[in-house]
Amino acid sequence: MDCMFSSISAYSVIPLKGKLPKSSSVTTMAHPDTRICYRKLPKNLRYPRRPKLPPDFGVNLFLQKPRTGADTATDTQQIDSFSGHNNDSEEEEEDQGSNVVWESDEVEAISSLFQGRIPQKPGKLGRERALPLPLPYKLRPLGLPTPKKHVKFASPASRASVSKQLYKTPSFLIGLAREIKDLASDEDVSAVLNKWARFLRKGSLSMTIRELGHMGLSQRALQTFCWAQKQPQLFPDDRILTSTVEVLARNRELKVPVNLEKFTSLANRSLIEAMVKGFIKGGNLNLAWKLLSLAKQSKRMLDPSTYAKLILELGKNPDKHILVVDLLDDLGERDDLNLSQQDCTAIMKVCIRLGKFEIVESLFNWFKQSGRDPSVVMYTTLLHSRYSEKKYREALALVWEMEDSECLFDLPAYRVAIKVFVSLNDLSRAVRYFSKLKEAGFSPTYDIYRDLINIYMVSGRLAKCKEVCKEAEMAGFSLDKHTLLQLSQLEKELRLGFEF
Repeated sequence: MDCMFSSISAYSVIPLKGKLPKSSSVTTMAHPDTRICYRKLPKNLRYPRRPKLPPDFGVNLFLQKPRTGADTATDTQQIDSFSGHNNDSEEEEEDQGSNVVWESDEVEAISSLFQGRIPQKPGKLGRERALPLPLPYKLRPLGLPTPKKHVKFASPASRASVSKQLYKTPSFLIGLAREIKDLASDEDVSAVLNKWARFLRKGSLSMTIRELGHMGLSQRALQTFCWAQKQPQLFPDDRILTSTVEVLARNRELKVPVNLEKFTSLANRSLIEAMVKGFIKGGNLNLAWKLLSLAKQSKRMLDPSTYAKLILELGKNPDKHILVVDLLDDLGERDDLNLSQQDCTAIMKVCIRLGKFEIVESLFNWFKQSGRDPSVVMYTTLLHSRYSEKKYREALALVWEMEDSECLFDLPAYRVAIKVFVSLNDLSRAVRYFSKLKEAGFSPTYDIYRDLINIYMVSGRLAKCKEVCKEAEMAGFSLDKHTLLQLSQLEKELRLGFEF
């Protein structure tokens, strides 16, 4: 039987076959029960740089597995065996390690690995979050505002009946008027209207009749009304009747009833208003005034806009100012006064011509108290009223109010404001608003140039006067004789002053 023994002597291993001779002796050593492997240690144990760090404060040492006495003895034996082999290497490492110097930043960085987050250098710690990418539906341009407050979404049923909605389409109704206009003189309007009769409803032909009135075809409008009277689905209808009456009254082709008092007591309010509006547009102001007076005697309250239109037309004639005052008194007595901004501004302009400045102020205050914002036209009208009344300080306060309300000035507003500044002899403000006028893209009028020249002459600034005169001549204006005479007198006075 072949066998092999491990020997720790200097002799080599001897293979033996069979039994050993008695004379030969071999020194052998049995292995102990605990076997120690002499392998190389890792670098972190062979070259330690610093002693081990203490355990973290957050670590519970009681949760670790307790160490027994046997484990401690075993570890001691292993450390003793290792120390015998590594004494020389440790001495060399200690000599090398003693020369290493650690900086505070490195120590702090290494210790932070065991503590948590690495401390950052002082500076801007808060990061700015990037803006989100623009969404495509937010980049689309806003649509135009719809004219109606309540928009009805199209349904399959409404889309299927588009042809039945032609009766209220303005382009279709105006197109009917154009087709009627193209008819020959001997043809009747029924040749056009019979084709579209199934699409018409009550009130739809009122726009066609008004369009025929704008074209000057009052007889065609009357024929259209007569055709509608024969259609049971279209008549009776007050809208067609009032449109026809207004067109005939405007063209002075309406037969006025002999007994107007009886007519105003029996007729509908909308019909009376249509007649008055037609007479006003046709220039028949006496008949409009008579009809309005009879309606007042019959205690028929007409719309305030009808009064405003008649006041505006009567105010153009100085001989009718007494009638205007009576109409203003009638409006002042009404509790249900409801005027649009355009009608209110028109009445204010007429009151300025009449010198009724207190009515202008009261109308402006009433309009603001009604919760509406005045336009630049209304502000300019009130500014002109205060200027005409020679209340320049109150006019100046109104200019500041316009500036505070961010009201954009137009050319008439700049013109009246500069007049106010010239009357106050405020040269700096007049020049500033003259510059703002040109910056806004407006071309100064002749009276603006003349006012600016006058205020420069009052200040004795001849050079500025000549500069403005040259600018006015380049704009195509020629100065009047009175202004040229004043400039020559100023130049003579300045020369005499220099001589003395």
